[in-house]
Amino acid sequence: MLTSLFLERGATFFASGWTQFAAAFGLAFLILWLFGRPFIQLMHKIQKRGQPISENVPDAHRKKAGTPTMGGLLIIAAIIIASILFMPLDNPTGWIALLSLIMFGIIGFIDDYKKVVSQSKKSSNGLSPLTRLLAEGFCVIILAYLINKTIPLYIPELSLALPFGIIFSLGLWYYVFAYFVIAGSANATNITDGLDGMLAKLYMPVLVVLVVALYGATRIGFMDTVMFLPTASGLYAVLGAAFGAVLGFLWYNAKPASIFMGDVGSLALGGFMGTVAMLLKSEVIMAIAAGMMVLILLSSFIQTMYFKLSRKITGTGRRVFLRAPLHHHFEELGWPETKIVERFFIASILFSGLALILLKFA
Repeated sequence: MLTSLFLERGATFFASGWTQFAAAFGLAFLILWLFGRPFIQLMHKIQKRGQPISENVPDAHRKKAGTPTMGGLLIIAAIIIASILFMPLDNPTGWIALLSLIMFGIIGFIDDYKKVVSQSKKSSNGLSPLTRLLAEGFCVIILAYLINKTIPLYIPELSLALPFGIIFSLGLWYYVFAYFVIAGSANATNITDGLDGMLAKLYMPVLVVLVVALYGATRIGFMDTVMFLPTASGLYAVLGAAFGAVLGFLWYNAKPASIFMGDVGSLALGGFMGTVAMLLKSEVIMAIAAGMMVLILLSSFIQTMYFKLSRKITGTGRRVFLRAPLHHHFEELGWPETKIVERFFIASILFSGLALILLKFA
């Protein structure tokens, strides 16, 4: 009798979204904090030469050679364990978010393995860009199909939601849109992960915005600009776990980093971020919150396109930035790495603040 009552009270207690969030946050952080050091030691043994340092980075990065990578494996494990323990298992949204984490994590793992673990590989090259883009496209098609199935009947299928209550159907273009959101997020986080602690610091303000969007989507009348999405309640534990895992990883990734996240972590977190935004119909809001990551991604795109175009026209490739991505440009200007990270972090907070304002009033 007492056991039955205890289990019933416990089930009621953990039915609260915020309780799921807090419990998953705490467990994920604890996993990273407790197992971080042993994991780093294990990666030292497995990875003979550590993270390869690209030639297209400032000379100051050479001293980071040998630092182990693939810390994202521990992040993914912590998020999965904490989520499954505390999320409602009959809700599809949590499973879809975890699926995106795993699928993009697999792409990143293969990329990291080819660069770091495989002894036959003598360069820092991983998967070819075409192979990676195709793999990401395959993942996005599956995720977009599943996401669309979670949308309530009173919202048009394959639709895009914009601020000020604008909703329109995209038809099959929805899958193209999903590619830009999910794969774009994955590649933005991947490129952002270039300085010690930077991705973790820029990622957490975006998570705050997604959590607020989640609360608005599961509470009628809390935010007039957010659609009511009752099935999204399955994301509380998943977002809590992601927050705790990223914060716990920062403990070891802050300068000087003891371990790098690797593509397995950055691609997984980016794909996860884009997927959650689509589950919440908050893609535009997320893009604004992740404005600093978007600028970093755009800086690489602009640099590459301008270099190729100028070389074709003049015969000599020219550059817009001293070096791309954007954080390396500021390194070339003489900014210390910690100053770049902190100022980009401040900018990320400001972008997220703007996203919150639009979330409430747009």
